[in-house]
Amino acid sequence: MEWTFEGGGPLYAQIVAAVKLAVASGELKPGERVPGVRELALEAGVNPNTMQRAMAELEREGLLYSQRTAGRFVTEDAGTVAAARRELAEGYVRTFLDAMRRLGLEKDEIHKLLEAEKEEQNAGTGM
Repeated sequence: MEWTFEGGGPLYAQIVAAVKLAVASGELKPGERVPGVRELALEAGVNPNTMQRAMAELEREGLLYSQRTAGRFVTEDAGTVAAARRELAEGYVRTFLDAMRRLGLEKDEIHKLLEAEKEEQNAGTGM
């Protein structure tokens, strides 16, 4: 997993978001074992306590679960993964719409931009 941290927001929250994205996108597969806290902390360049806090939050959210001596694993619950994917998608949509409003675009202009992009993408894939 690739770790990129930005100035805004607590590191543990950024780690939660990165792992959530990895699970939602399929980079981390259902049932896959997640490396240990120390290994992840070293890889990400963060304090192990910060990584532990993020992993605990992901467990609370149901995206990860622990098996006593075997470590942490990605949930196999498709509904939980789908909910995480939807939550992330809604956040991206809100961010996009906020940016378009700051540019002064109205709803119909945003809709036209999206339709044009969809047509361009479909033309590029032959759909």
